[in-house]
Order: sequence, then C-alpha cells, then structure tokens
Amino acid sequence: MTRLGMNLLWARPGRVGGSEDYFVRQLLGLQEVAHDFDLDAYVLPGFADAHPELHAITLVEAPLSGQQRPVRVAMEHTWLAARSARRRTSLMHHGGGSVPAVGTRPAVLTIHDLQWHDYPGYVAPLKLRYLRWSTPKSIRRAQVITTPTAFVKQTVVEAYGVDPNRIVTVRHGMEAHLGATATDESTLRTKYGLGDAPIVVYPAMTHPHKRHDFLVDLVAGPWSDVVLVLTGGAGSAEDTLNERIARSGASARVVRTGRVSGDDRDGLIKMALAVAFPSEYEGFGAPALEAMALGTPLIASDRGSLPEVVRGAGLVLPLEIDAWAGALDAVSARREAFVAAGYARVAEFSTRRSAEDLLAAYRLALS
Repeated sequence: MTRLGMNLLWARPGRVGGSEDYFVRQLLGLQEVAHDFDLDAYVLPGFADAHPELHAITLVEAPLSGQQRPVRVAMEHTWLAARSARRRTSLMHHGGGSVPAVGTRPAVLTIHDLQWHDYPGYVAPLKLRYLRWSTPKSIRRAQVITTPTAFVKQTVVEAYGVDPNRIVTVRHGMEAHLGATATDESTLRTKYGLGDAPIVVYPAMTHPHKRHDFLVDLVAGPWSDVVLVLTGGAGSAEDTLNERIARSGASARVVRTGRVSGDDRDGLIKMALAVAFPSEYEGFGAPALEAMALGTPLIASDRGSLPEVVRGAGLVLPLEIDAWAGALDAVSARREAFVAAGYARVAEFSTRRSAEDLLAAYRLALS
C-alpha cells in the first residue's frame, strides 16, 4: 500500500480552533471509508490524548512540544523530513498552509483561507511578512492544493494565478453523532450563570475579523431581551472586546465562557434561540454546520464563504445593525423551516464525504 504522511505539527491541541477540527474530522472520515493508502499523521505531544476517537490512525508524535513556531518550523525541516523518509512516505500533506523546503515530494498543501491577504491590518506585521514570503513558495512546491470551499479556491486562483485544476475543494465533515452527549440546559444555565433569558451563542476566538463587537452593539440595542454567550479562546481583539463590553451598558447580558468542552458547546448551541455568525471573513465557518447539525437557526453575515456554506439553510444578512435588528424575530417565526433546511444542508458535509474529497486530492497528486 502507498504510504502517506499528514503534517499536523502546526496543530497545537486545543489552540488553533476550527482548522484542527477540520483535519480531525477528515481523519475520522478516513477511518470510515475503504482506501488503498497507509496514513501517518505527524502530531505534537498531547494530540493523541486530545483525540482518542482517532483510534485507527497512526499518530507519530514529535519529540518536542512545539509551542513556539520556530521550533515547529525547525522540526518540519529536520525531524519530519528524516522520519517520513525512513517511513518511505510517497506523499506528504501539509495542513498548516506552508510546505517546508525539504522533505517528501510530491506534496499536497491545504490553504484554509487568505484572510491575511484581504485584511492585512488584522495580522501582526511579523506574521504578515512571513505569510507574504512563504505562501507563494509553498504554492510552487505543492503538486495539489486543497481548500475548504470554492470561495477560497477562487481567491487562491486570483491572488496567485494558480491553475484551478491543481486545486481540490475538500469539504468540512460533521460527525453524525454530534450533540449526542451534549450537556443539558439546566446544568449549563447554572454553570455559566445564564439565568432564564433566551440566549444567542457565538462560538469563535476573539480575532478582529470575527466581529464580536457587532453582537455586543446589538445586545446593547435591538437585542435587549437576550443573553449573548461568547465561547472560544482569546485572540488578538480580546482586550478591545472587553473594553467594548464594559462601555456598552449591557455587560450583564454578555457572558464570556472562554473555551468550553465539546459537550458544553453542543449543549449551548442546542438550547440557543440562534447561533449568530457576524464574521467579516471565513474560509469555511464550521460553527454554521454545527448549528445546523444541532437543530438551531443560524444568522450569518454575507461575507467570505458563508453564503456558499449556508445556501438557504439560515438567515444571511449584510453586516449592518439595521439589517440584523429584526433577525431574531425572523428566525423565531421560521424556526421549523430553518431547522429542517439546516438538517438537509449538513447532510452534505459528512466525515465520509470529506474523506472522499481528500482521497481524490491525494490520487491527483500521485497521478
């Protein structure tokens, strides 16, 4: 059998958000489908403990923690290159957006999005310089590029002149059992001090483009009868958001949970009046699918990939306060229709289908 490698050294367990979930769900799909490859996933210490569900995948653990980016980059060029060569790896898939200068060829490269290209002001200067330098080099080194949506595929074609035949869209996958062990509503209301009011949930790290501030303004205005629950870790807009909440006059109705367990996340979404997703830019937007899978109406912006992902299974609106002012009433009035449309839409994004997309990319790269 042909041996493949998947470079996940960029995926610090629990620290990189949706991109980690994206690959874990692909690996779950590879456990489900028949294929003619042996796969090694190269991971950081702690990854296996964080994902015991990957019981049929060979996880090759790196010798260092890799908490610092320079360490991870050095391991890609040394340990990963040597270890994959000893394993006689025929193809290496790099999931973190860059292809090292040394190591197994041919290579598949995943580009999650080009948010930094369209919104450079949201990226730290040093990281922006690195991305501008490394991305075109990585694209040239890769035989095949994968993207999560047609939106990202088109942005890569436009930004770098890539032949679209070299790009394969690999959809997100969603577990069929998502929500089966969700925490119950009573427990969550007590645990997070939510009281009795209806809640709106936004699961996202506090990066500037996620636009948490937009939802705070809504709660301070037309959404005055709900509690806004913000889950997810701290990003570069954390301090700015805290200041915005403090100035809003609605701080009592904004609950910050930080990172939560998968069961708590699922329970919060299931009990919510709606999941709100006002992001300025998404390469995919997995919380949109999670809302659909858990039977909760979605209100999303019309930016980035979100219209493509939602495709009528939620309310897609311009990122303007007036446009969102009556959104909660609208989804309440059409709740059953949105929930049914969401279930139908999310069925197109199974872990099996995600894995089948990925296998098509591997076969193209080896052809």
